[in-house]
Amino acid sequence: MMMTRRIAALACALLLSVPAAADLGKGSPAPGFTLRSRGGGSFSLAQLKGQVVLINFWASWCGPCRQEMPLLEGLYKKYHPLGVTLVGVSVDDEPQAADNALANTAVSFPIVYDLESKVSQLYQVASMPSTVIIDRSGTVRLLHKGYKPGDEKGYEETLRALLKN
Repeated sequence: MMMTRRIAALACALLLSVPAAADLGKGSPAPGFTLRSRGGGSFSLAQLKGQVVLINFWASWCGPCRQEMPLLEGLYKKYHPLGVTLVGVSVDDEPQAADNALANTAVSFPIVYDLESKVSQLYQVASMPSTVIIDRSGTVRLLHKGYKPGDEKGYEETLRALLKN
């Protein structure tokens, strides 16, 4: 009993000493990250400096994610030549699960693997899919949780506005 109280007290002390993650919101600096990419090698958000970036957090088991993926591909094809990069961040535990899901839906935008959920935590992802749009200066301009048909129109509106600046 005494040992349990000591462990609980130690756990509380440790939790209180860990700084809470800053709330990510519209107007916040986008947290940087580097993850392993689907094609091999690594992918870093820093390499996209100066571009408008759409980050989509998705999972192979997520029905709305699979529904949204072809629409995101359409946005990527339309806006990539204008300076927009879309990055799909798979939150699956295994890369093979993401790869299997993508076998049925061809995408040309970069896919990266967040196997340890570190980037998902940085971006405070609580639902699938989640989409973040970042402006050329690295500032978060849109945070969107979930997906329903028509949401992609809001993404497109935001992308167009950011490309004008």
